[in-house]
Amino acid sequence: MSPSRQKVVGVLGGMGPLATADFYTKLVRLTPARADQDHLRVIIDSNPKIPDRTAALRGEGPDPTEALVATARGLERAGADLIAIPCNSAHAYLQAIRGSVGIPVLDIMEEVAAAAAALVPRPRAAGLLATSGTMQARLYHRALASRGIDVVEPAAAEQERVTAAIRAVKAGDLGAAVRERVREVAAALIGRGAQVVVLGCTELPLVADRQAIAVPLLDGTEVLAAAAVRAALSGGPAEEFPGPAERSSTLRSPGMVEVRGTPRAGSSKPAGRP
Repeated sequence: MSPSRQKVVGVLGGMGPLATADFYTKLVRLTPARADQDHLRVIIDSNPKIPDRTAALRGEGPDPTEALVATARGLERAGADLIAIPCNSAHAYLQAIRGSVGIPVLDIMEEVAAAAAALVPRPRAAGLLATSGTMQARLYHRALASRGIDVVEPAAAEQERVTAAIRAVKAGDLGAAVRERVREVAAALIGRGAQVVVLGCTELPLVADRQAIAVPLLDGTEVLAAAAVRAALSGGPAEEFPGPAERSSTLRSPGMVEVRGTPRAGSSKPAGRP
């Protein structure tokens, strides 16, 4: 597509900064480009001053709505044609954000749920690793349930380990002990019937070792980045690009790969390639 027809991607980021950097890296790698000029124009507002979303959802901190809305409006004024939010918990405020701007705002939960439903074989249950705020808001529960997929949640002690891992990443710790916490909880969810594991917090892909998890792994950051690329290269509004069975992606996990077709569970080769 001619650069003049590409949409400008706005990134409502900083929640946290390292997760936003990971999102941008994945967006660049997922963009079909041979030269600098083929890449998308991206406007990133990394705003770590936005109040903690999980604390707000748990009634333990200030409401981040005003800051989220102001940041989204700033991206629109700067020239963004669509907005991606690489923070799962912030999607609890998605309706307010969408209502404040005149451009599309992508929904990470819907994108991840669509990717899960497109797996072959289709999973009956997804293990969810996320903040306690995202769990409490049941954002993934609704998106997955609408596609007939149950959610396997961490037990209370397991959720504490997930929360500790997320906090460690926010503090810059990507070490082996943090990775082991994530692996252990993922394994527990698989043991209770999860046929796919969803990384429902954008810090978690930074400490999740794909090869250590025995089922397909859906990296919400990567799924959102792929959706942003599709939307930016689409001829119409972001809401109008094709469903998961028709659209192209380069998402990879030990048991799920998609290149030009439906992702396949239990395959080590991309669909459509020898």
